[in-house]
Amino acid sequence: MRRFLIWSVLAAVVGLVLAGTGYWAYWNFYSRFQPVTITRNQAQIQQLLDEASWVSGGGGGDPLYVIGYRDSASTQRYVREEIDKLKAAGVEPRIILFARADREGAAQSTAAERATVAELWLTRDWSLYQRWIQTPAREWTAAGIPAADGNLARAAVVEASRQFDARLTELLKDAGVQITYPLVLWRDRDGFLKACGCADSRAWPFIRDDLNAPDRVGTATPDADAASAPYGGETPAPGSDPSALPYPNLPAIPPANAAPGAAPQAPGAATPGAQGTAPNGQATDRTPPPRAAPTPKTQDDSTFF
Repeated sequence: MRRFLIWSVLAAVVGLVLAGTGYWAYWNFYSRFQPVTITRNQAQIQQLLDEASWVSGGGGGDPLYVIGYRDSASTQRYVREEIDKLKAAGVEPRIILFARADREGAAQSTAAERATVAELWLTRDWSLYQRWIQTPAREWTAAGIPAADGNLARAAVVEASRQFDARLTELLKDAGVQITYPLVLWRDRDGFLKACGCADSRAWPFIRDDLNAPDRVGTATPDADAASAPYGGETPAPGSDPSALPYPNLPAIPPANAAPGAAPQAPGAATPGAQGTAPNGQATDRTPPPRAAPTPKTQDDSTFF
């Protein structure tokens, strides 16, 4: 009885350890990357998204919002790798950038960044956004863009972008979303608002699956398809073995009386020199006559040909 109790306790401890390890593995490698369905403050979150100044390269479908700041490497990577996939699914990605507020007296944004954020919020210029993203941050001077510092109206726009991020962060935290950038918000096929703190790329496939977006965009060229297809893209003859290799194309055999190095002729082609021209202009046949069969010669013991 004592041994039975010891083994029972040991089995229970091992079972608890295995169950805890399995739950941790499920959470660490799968569950924590799933998007969160917003069940609280949906109307307030949607109002914030509608009132914010976003930029978009088109798409014409249901909107998907990507919120981030210029120096966020994960935000730029998400836009670079996922935007075309989402467009292929009929989704319109809308990008909202903000200038980060100062922290403990230290500025987290540059004057050029603040000027560009104000210009994007005022004009929603997609071409300006593309030029900004394609230029390294240290080389971007915001040339030709009015400065936001010292401009009361543009400084207020920059502050509005910060207030937008602060208010959205507050509402999403209350809904259970872990705040990492980019923040991605969209509505699924049933109309529920969902959000994802998508700094980790392992969360991106969940968004593609939810929106029926492809894992990659682009198709193979016809030449590549023909080269990879059996029989070079040709249909095998009826009754043939599909696994058999196609019959090779062999060169034509030259005639026996052809000169050395002459090009082979196709079957049925005329032999050079087979026809000539008579003085009266009519074609004459210059093909040599066939050789006569040998006549038998009789000797005493054998007949030779």
